[in-house]
Amino acid sequence: MKAVVQDRYGGWDALEVREVERPVAAPGEVLVRVRAASVNAYDWHCLRGDPKIARLAFGLGGPKAAIRGRDFAGVVEAVGGAVTGLAPGDEVYGEADGAFAEFVCVADGAVDRKPARLTFEQAAAMPLAANTALIGLRDVAGVKPGQTVLVNGASGGVGTFAVQIAKAYGAEVTAVCTARNAELAGTLGADHVVDYAREDFTRAGRRHDVVLDLVGNRSLADFRRALAPEGTLVLSGGGFYDGGSLLGPMGLFFRRRLLSPFVRQRLLELPAKPSKSNLTALRDLVDAGKVTPVVERTYPLSEAAEAIRHLEVEHARAKIVVTV
Repeated sequence: MKAVVQDRYGGWDALEVREVERPVAAPGEVLVRVRAASVNAYDWHCLRGDPKIARLAFGLGGPKAAIRGRDFAGVVEAVGGAVTGLAPGDEVYGEADGAFAEFVCVADGAVDRKPARLTFEQAAAMPLAANTALIGLRDVAGVKPGQTVLVNGASGGVGTFAVQIAKAYGAEVTAVCTARNAELAGTLGADHVVDYAREDFTRAGRRHDVVLDLVGNRSLADFRRALAPEGTLVLSGGGFYDGGSLLGPMGLFFRRRLLSPFVRQRLLELPAKPSKSNLTALRDLVDAGKVTPVVERTYPLSEAAEAIRHLEVEHARAKIVVTV
């Protein structure tokens, strides 16, 4: 099968489309014929092994997972032993390393039937990004109706889902993004839009019950100024920064752990993990018309490196998808 392979850390030239052995579903796994896979900041972090501390997870000398891509939508080709509820021919979406390929094996607990009203391209945009937003708002922050939620990085892949999910839970949402994405944020349901190039949301005098940070570009002191006295800050690690550092936005996590025991505000981290139950919950939100993926553009598998470059360099709005 064809796949986008990375043997070393580096730039986009470290990626190569080549023939590799087709995977076989082990017990508890599902083999999926991939129709589309989305690009995430995770991909360029893996590509570059950046920040360097992340290589403890990615692989010290090179990437442990040689095939790039993390989330997908496609058709079940085969199921391993002990898999129930899915059968060959089912249209599914889910999350697993190696999605930039014609086939991918995924654990049964990280794949589910895709929302019927979505195309494969739209469904592929959801698993990692929408799951991250869902966990951050529902599980970590515990957003309730009537609360005020600020999303820093509202026009990105996770941010576009976060705005919609926060609205679905009855929150009043402030979206922080660039002026060119203000209209998009409004169509997603944001009640207020802040152009960060013209206004500093941390000094605007408005305090929020929840701040979901998806960028990692401000200090803890900045974020705390935007929080209510007993508000909740949720840190995701930040999808975009200049790169080339030891810690990158992860430094915020370390400082959070030091400060958190001494303040009334809740300063929390976002541990996003794949989950069949979360995919089901996201499908329900789509079916109810409360969440719709936004795809900026698509690229063929042969241009996956360009798709990652576009996301990293041009800070694409919403999602970029690779078709297979």
